Amino acid sequence: MKVALKYGLLITLGVALWIVVAHTLVPDPNSKVHTLGAGVFFNLLEVVGIYLGIKAKGKEAGGPLTFKDGLKTGVNIAFVYAVTVSLFFVGVISFMGTKLMHVDPSMTTQPMSRIVLGAFAGLFLGALIFGLFYSAVISFLLAKRLSQ
Repeated sequence: MKVALKYGLLITLGVALWIVVAHTLVPDPNSKVHTLGAGVFFNLLEVVGIYLGIKAKGKEAGGPLTFKDGLKTGVNIAFVYAVTVSLFFVGVISFMGTKLMHVDPSMTTQPMSRIVLGAFAGLFLGALIFGLFYSAVISFLLAKRLSQ
């Protein structure tokens, strides 16, 4: 669990740094930097974090992990990331409000609370689902192969 905490928190730290730097340099929340750029950057961070975490866990174990152990490690990293990044955004919204959020103009008819809940659900579930996929692919590529 130590590896999952370390790498999950590192991914969240990268996301937090992105938010601070990107919103400082490009204040318009509807900019492509925040809509497209953030999604690409967050996913790249998650892939790199899961890869490095699985490699670190393998180093701790004294060699490559089995597919199952790699998958479990990657999913644990994704879970820590999903929880902590959600908590980070709760803090951001609590202190700064929703001015940093990109809101699609077609969504403005809905109450902001519903939009925020949808964003959190998407962030949390997206981190878990993509984390499962990334973990499966990375674990497959790095897994210890049985000799025949």
